[in-house]
Amino acid sequence: MNTMAEARLQTQQRSSQDGRETSLWSSGFGMKLEAVTPFLGKYRPFVGRCCQTCTPKSWESLFHRSIMDLGFCNVILVKEDNTRFRGWLVRRLCYFLWSLEQHIPPCQDASQKIMESTGVRNVISGRAPGGAGEGPVPSHVKKEVQRILAHIQAPPRPFLLRLFSWALLRFLNCLFLNVQLYRGQMKMVHKAAQAGSPLVFLSTHKSVLDGILLPFVLLSQGVGVLRVAWDPRTCSPILRALLKKLGGFFLPPEANLSLDSPEGVLARAVVHAALAPLGLWTGLLAVLRSLRRWGCSRRVCVRVHLAQPFSLQEYTINARSCWGSRQTLEQLLQPIVLGHCTVVPDTEKEQEWTPMTGPLLALRQEDQLLVRRLSWHVLNASVASSAVMSTAIMATLLLFKHQKLLGEFSWLTEETLLRGFDVGFSGQLRCLLRHTLSLLRPHVALLRIQQGDLLVVPRPGPGLTSLARLSAELLPTFLSEAVGACAVRGLLAGRVPPEGPWELQGIELLSQKELYCQILLLLHLLPQDLLLLQPCQSSYCYCQEVLDRLIQCGLLVAEETPGSQPACDTGRQRLSAKLLWKLSGDFTDSDSDDFEEAEGRYFRLSQQSRCPDFFLFLCRLLSPVLKAFAQAAAFLHRGQLPDTEAGYAEQLFQFLQATAQEEGLFECADPNLAISAIWTFRDLGVLQQMPGPTGPVLHLSQAFASQESQEKLGQFIRQFICS
Repeated sequence: MNTMAEARLQTQQRSSQDGRETSLWSSGFGMKLEAVTPFLGKYRPFVGRCCQTCTPKSWESLFHRSIMDLGFCNVILVKEDNTRFRGWLVRRLCYFLWSLEQHIPPCQDASQKIMESTGVRNVISGRAPGGAGEGPVPSHVKKEVQRILAHIQAPPRPFLLRLFSWALLRFLNCLFLNVQLYRGQMKMVHKAAQAGSPLVFLSTHKSVLDGILLPFVLLSQGVGVLRVAWDPRTCSPILRALLKKLGGFFLPPEANLSLDSPEGVLARAVVHAALAPLGLWTGLLAVLRSLRRWGCSRRVCVRVHLAQPFSLQEYTINARSCWGSRQTLEQLLQPIVLGHCTVVPDTEKEQEWTPMTGPLLALRQEDQLLVRRLSWHVLNASVASSAVMSTAIMATLLLFKHQKLLGEFSWLTEETLLRGFDVGFSGQLRCLLRHTLSLLRPHVALLRIQQGDLLVVPRPGPGLTSLARLSAELLPTFLSEAVGACAVRGLLAGRVPPEGPWELQGIELLSQKELYCQILLLLHLLPQDLLLLQPCQSSYCYCQEVLDRLIQCGLLVAEETPGSQPACDTGRQRLSAKLLWKLSGDFTDSDSDDFEEAEGRYFRLSQQSRCPDFFLFLCRLLSPVLKAFAQAAAFLHRGQLPDTEAGYAEQLFQFLQATAQEEGLFECADPNLAISAIWTFRDLGVLQQMPGPTGPVLHLSQAFASQESQEKLGQFIRQFICS
C-alpha cells in the first residue's frame, strides 16, 4: 500500500508539472521530451490471473514470479536460428523449412472410436431420450453417425497443413509489422499442457483475425494443432471441404434442434464424442474480407493476450460451494423504484443473458448454471488480460476530460498501470500522441491556433459515437471508482443541488451504510456484462472494494464523529454474537463487516483541488450507459408495443439517434446500448415477454403502464447521472 501511495504521489507531481508545461498541444519551447513506458518500476503488471477462490491450485501452481521477468517475442519472425539447418540457402528457405518441422499429430480412425463412446452407445441403446432401443446397432444408425461425423470434420492432410502454415507465415509478414506474444503468458500455457489434459481456448473475438492468429501462434509455440469451431452457414461447400481437410470443425445443424428430437440427441452425442486433437485455421475468409476493407493501408502491430489457464475439473468442484440464494432484478429493484420499499434486500442478483442454444439446453439445470457462471469467469479474465490501447485513452480524454492532452495522457496512462492493467504502447509522448491522433483522424478535427499549438475537437455525430465505443475499453480500469462516484452523486442528489459548488457538497456527511445501499442499487441496475463481477464474489464484498477505491484515490476522507471509535483503532473490536457461533470455515467477507457496525462510520468528499475534476471524470465514464437507460425510460410512453425484441430495439435506437441530434448526446446513440436497456427493463419487470403468433413479443407491464411509474423509473436512473 505504501509503494502504491508513493507511486501515486510521483504520478501526481509529474502530472502537475506536465499541466504547467503544456497547453492543448504545446509547441515544445522549453519542454522536456517525456517517454511513456508500459510499466511502473521494474516489472510490467501481470494481468489475467484466474480466480483464486474457485481455482486456488491452478492460481498457485501455474504462476511463478520469474514469469514477470520475461518479455515479448515476435511469433512471425522466423530466421535461420528457428530451423535445424544453417547456410545462405537456409536463410532464403527458412519459412518453408520451419513449416516442415512443425509437429502435427497423426490422424486416427475417429469413426470406430465415436461409435464405441459412452454417449453414442447410450443414445443407440435407448438409455437417452430419442434412443433407438435395445439390441444390435441398426445399419441406418451407423450411417447416420457417419454422416454427422463427415459433416463435422474430415481427416486432416499433413501436407496441406504444412503448405498452409508456410503460406500463412508469409502472408502475416506482409500484413503485420510484428505479432507480439508475452512469453510469461505462453509459459503458463506450456505448463498447463504438460499435465496431459486437453486444452480449451476461448476467444473474445475482438478482431476478425482471431480465427487465424490464435491457431498459428499456438502451433508456432509448440502447443500443437488447434481446432476452431466454424459456422457452416458462413462459407461455401467448397471452402468448407477445404477447411475440414485443414482440420476445421463444423457443428451439424441438428445439434440445435429441440431436446425431444432424435436427430438432435444423436448429433449432440456425436459432437461430444468427436472432441479429439484435430482442427486448425478457419479464419481465412475473415482475413480476406478484412483485407478488402483495409485496402493498401499501412502495416500494423498485433498483440495476442492469453489469460492464465485453470483446471476445469477444479472449477466444477469448488464453484458449486459458492452458490447462494439469488433473486431476480424485478424482486430486488422494482419495489424500490416504485417507492413501495426503501430497504435493499441482502441477496445477490440473478441475471442470465447467456443465449440458450441446443447443446446448452441438453444439460441439466445445475450444469447450465455452471456453464453460465464459467462464462463470467472467462469474460472477466479476458478483459483483465487485454491491454489498454492509446486510442482508448485518447478517446476518453477527448470525451470526458479535454484540457491538456500531453499532461493528461501521461497521467491517465500511469493511473491505468497503478490499477494493475497493462497498456499496449510505449515511446516518446509527443510521437505517441501524434500517432494516436492519426488513427483517430476520421473522428476528430485538428485545428492550428496561435503560437503553433494544436486544438483537437471531436467531430459531432457518428464521430462522438465511435469515440464513446473506444472509451468503453477503458471503463473496466476505473469501473469500481466510477460506480462509487455515481453512487455518491445519487446520495447527494436529494441533499445538494447538482450545480452547487464542490465545497457545499463536501459539507455533507455520508455514512458507510448509506454508501453501501446506494452502491448496491447501482450494481443491481447496471447489466452483468458491464460489471463483469465474478459469480463467487458477493455484492457486499464488491461494495467494500468500491469504498476502498474511493478512499485510496483520495475522493473520500474519513470523518471521526464525537464519541465514536476511531476508524484506525482495531484493537478493541469484538466479534458480534452471531459470528462467535460460526464455524471457522463459514466466515465470509460480508460477515466480517456487518451493516450494523458500519452505521457509525462517516465520510466526506475531499476538498483537494484535483478532486472535483476527477470526480466528474469518473461519473462521465458511466454516463453513456446511464443516459441511454434514462432515454429508454422516457421512450416507454412513445414506443409502439407490443412488438418483437428486434423491432422495439430498432424503435429505441431511432429515438436515441433523434435525441442525439437534438441534445448532442451522440455517445448514447449505440444499438448495443439500446439492446442492453431493453434486456435490463425486461429483467426489471418494466417490459414483459409473452408468446406471439410469430415468436415472443414484448408488452409494457401493468406496473409501469402509468406515466407516474415511468417518471419514477426515470428519476431513479437520473439520480446517478452527473450533468
